Amino acid sequence: MKMINTNSAKKKLKEGKKLSGAWAQAGSNITAEILADSGFDVVMVDMEHGPGDIPTLISQLQGMQGSDAVPFCRAPWNDFVQIKRILDAGVYGLLVPYINTKEEAIQAVAATKYPTEGIRGVAGSPRAPHYGNNAGDYMKKANDEIFVMVAIETPEAVAHLDDILSVEGLDGIFIGPMDLATSMGHFINPGAPEVQAAIKTVEDKVFKSDKILATVAGSWEDAQKKYEKGYSLLMLMSDTVTLGQTARKTVENFKKIYGE
Repeated sequence: MKMINTNSAKKKLKEGKKLSGAWAQAGSNITAEILADSGFDVVMVDMEHGPGDIPTLISQLQGMQGSDAVPFCRAPWNDFVQIKRILDAGVYGLLVPYINTKEEAIQAVAATKYPTEGIRGVAGSPRAPHYGNNAGDYMKKANDEIFVMVAIETPEAVAHLDDILSVEGLDGIFIGPMDLATSMGHFINPGAPEVQAAIKTVEDKVFKSDKILATVAGSWEDAQKKYEKGYSLLMLMSDTVTLGQTARKTVENFKKIYGE
């Protein structure tokens, strides 16, 4: 089946629509296929904390092919070589972790753009440009179609947020609540008042900007509150964490009746 050359998720986000997202963190083409087939707008392959490499990523993207879900990926780091290879695999949205300054955000955006707008290497042979089959159709559109987000995960990033938001070509901000909390001295506790105050600072500034705001949701009730606040994209579940939650609840129900 022919691969896409346009990014419907980016178009919808730019129009102010709210999108559903799911993490593909297991490194599995099957779970990526299930998530895409379930109707999520965005499936985010996690290469920062997930076990996959580039061939694994390609297999996950192949599993998603034919669905309406748009493939996004969280990069391992703000590394232009890694980002180049991720985009060449056929990803249409990129989340770059641990961005703390305007300069780092500029580097992240530049890694996603072909020259002269950026530094992405040009090749028609990879999967994204159809292995050389009418590669120009992809490459002429890629700079406009790739959606770029950076993660705010430290007090330094919050302090530099105004400068980060000024970066041309940056489409969105992603709040990483666990990393932000831990980097502020509140180990895996994003509910701490100081952390919540920092999150509100990010929210207020992004909502006033031309960027979209994204993050994770801990429950459907949490998601509804965040969508109502103005978030545009939420990661609503994970192929690993959600399976674990369902498995534990199932075992708990069993043990209540039949366990020792």
